[in-house]
Amino acid sequence: MSYQREFDQRIRVALVGIGSHAYRNILPVLHFLPVELMAVCNHSNRELAERTAKEYHCRAYQDTGRMYDSEELDAVLFCVSAAQHPVLMKEALKRSLHVWAEKPIAMFASQVEELIAIRGDKVAMCGYKKAFMPAVRKAIEVTNSPAYGNLESILAVYPMKMPKNGAQVLSSGQKTDWLLNGCHPLSVLLAIGGPVDYVISATNAEGHGSNLLFFKNSVVGNLHLASGPQPNEDYHLYAPSWHLQIANSTKVILERGIPFEYGITTSFVPEGFDSGALVWETQNCKATLENMSFFVQGMYDELKTFCDCILENRKPKIGSLEFSLEIMKIYEALLISNGKPVAIQ
Repeated sequence: MSYQREFDQRIRVALVGIGSHAYRNILPVLHFLPVELMAVCNHSNRELAERTAKEYHCRAYQDTGRMYDSEELDAVLFCVSAAQHPVLMKEALKRSLHVWAEKPIAMFASQVEELIAIRGDKVAMCGYKKAFMPAVRKAIEVTNSPAYGNLESILAVYPMKMPKNGAQVLSSGQKTDWLLNGCHPLSVLLAIGGPVDYVISATNAEGHGSNLLFFKNSVVGNLHLASGPQPNEDYHLYAPSWHLQIANSTKVILERGIPFEYGITTSFVPEGFDSGALVWETQNCKATLENMSFFVQGMYDELKTFCDCILENRKPKIGSLEFSLEIMKIYEALLISNGKPVAIQ
């Protein structure tokens, strides 16, 4: 772990969109990354741009084209609306700049396909922070390990609902919570389970229920759209000899079972250390990094991956445009499912 001032090689970046989310989550994370913030751009509020630029000792702009003409940049971070992301990312890619955008990356899957067509050799990513959470990284490690492996099913519980008129929402490009936040649990499911074959959505009149994802590797995923108060974000991974839970992003529980014989076993804590549960949990006793939301929620890891890919001249996997395209295709397919299978082409 290094801090911005400690890196010898730094990427020259600009941030487009400096509203509340960017100010609370993106700008602070830059202190931990190999970047040099050259400029901020805010189309609608010149005063806000100037005040933010003054705070971060960079320059302020209201027009991206003028910013590109005036600054020597390597990459651009976008934190605007899903409707604006594709247009702005295209403009930056045509300027031979690496691009990162906050989720959702676009309004339609076809817009992501257009970005892929012009990406060239540039790094292009979307910020699916949940897929970059340390807890999800641990789940992927367990799933791919020789000692465990053999994942069979995944349950994701997330507090949201589907729009009632999915086909109309899709055709008219409406901005709904399913677009804005549905990508969070979908990104976790894809990061762990891999490519999806087809999906089925089954919800009640209020939009709560189950979205079933049938993965190409035969794993079955259930995205349960929950109602009720927070916190109720939960992930469960099931295999024949183990069960892993990610509880509210802050705790990972790996249940390995114990030697058991019905009517004979008398102890729930048998001798040795190869059975039972392993628990990883954030600690709050010190002002350390691992319990800060930037790290627990994956903001740091997603932006660090973007920077590493630029510096190491490699393409990302999780968060890539291809990853984003699959999420958008699943998002669209579930909108029009109405209880029927829809293939992910």
